[in-house]
Amino acid sequence: MAKAKLTKLWKNSYVKTILLGVILLGAVFAFWFGLRLGLRTDYPLLAVASGSMTPTLNVGDLIIVQGVPNYNDLYAAPAPDGTIIVFHKPSDTEELIVHRTINKIDENGTLFFQTKGDNNLTPDFWVGDGTLNGLISQRLLVGKVVAVVPWVGNVPLFIRTPSGLLLIILLFLVILFIEYVPVLSKKAKEEKKAES
Repeated sequence: MAKAKLTKLWKNSYVKTILLGVILLGAVFAFWFGLRLGLRTDYPLLAVASGSMTPTLNVGDLIIVQGVPNYNDLYAAPAPDGTIIVFHKPSDTEELIVHRTINKIDENGTLFFQTKGDNNLTPDFWVGDGTLNGLISQRLLVGKVVAVVPWVGNVPLFIRTPSGLLLIILLFLVILFIEYVPVLSKKAKEEKKAES
């Protein structure tokens, strides 16, 4: 009896769609948390959103970021030699910056980094919590850039725009329409046939 109900339930297209959605969501979350764990950072994948690092990093590049267990290992030197790091902007910690470390100093056991975008004329001068004379503290660091995938970052950058969000909503509605309108029309035909 129970096996027959399960078999009937499994044949239902709604159940299959929901199960597939749950499996896909689970796979995405497992991949994301696996990346975070493996790369030791909360932000393992980021899209480059500004041209401050051109030509090294271009708008729309996807960068792979790895956490830094030992801040002394970060190499500070002018482009192209200094390590490219990702860090929280001191005046707005919700915003992440991707720049190169060009100098570092040790102040009472805490490292501070001078940064510069490869495309910027002058070094950065940061103001806010976690800074010292325009340099950022190691506690603002997210990680270092270990790989770049050109152009792939354009997808998340586009989705964040109003037109990208609208496109995602429209695609979702089209998929719903394609999936469920035939089922509803078949049901309506069966009901009409039953009435005759």
